[in-house]
Amino acid sequence: MRYQPDHKQEARARMIEAAGRGFRRNGFGGIGVDGLAKEAGVTSGAFYGHFKSKQAAFREALLGGVDELCSTILSLQADHGDAWLETFVDLYLGEKRLCTLEGSCALQSLTPDAQRADPATKAAFEERAARAVEAIAQGLKGEIATRDARAWALLSLLTGAVTMARAVEDEAVSARIAEAARVAALAIATGLSTK
Repeated sequence: MRYQPDHKQEARARMIEAAGRGFRRNGFGGIGVDGLAKEAGVTSGAFYGHFKSKQAAFREALLGGVDELCSTILSLQADHGDAWLETFVDLYLGEKRLCTLEGSCALQSLTPDAQRADPATKAAFEERAARAVEAIAQGLKGEIATRDARAWALLSLLTGAVTMARAVEDEAVSARIAEAARVAALAIATGLSTK
């Protein structure tokens, strides 16, 4: 049977997506190569044909998740104009807080494992996160000199808020965390004081 020329790239992309779901749901330590292969619907041998190790699969899933975030930011800016920021904050604190872990943002679900990763993964994560911050900064108003810092603060606040909101049992507490973070995120983004 002959495969199309792009078959291998498509299979790898499906495996990265499946690995991302598995790592988001279970954490790096909570899933092995057999579980990742099962998530992707392939054998462990096929999985190793695309990734030399579980760590390599994690790196690709992490970077793919950050790239997805960056694409979402740029799409929202293109589709919503000046209203992109509020739409992004509401999406992050709403849908990305309430969805299953496997559908969550890579930043809030995979960052705890990224901080334990090897130096190459951490460096690649830093570079991709900086791209997301750059995308946010280009969409912010106010002083150009403060946009980068405000973008880092905004992304950090949203990521931490969703992580905290997911960690509590009471939905009312989760919603209060999200609302407090929304107010602070919009203030940071616009350069206003949160006092």
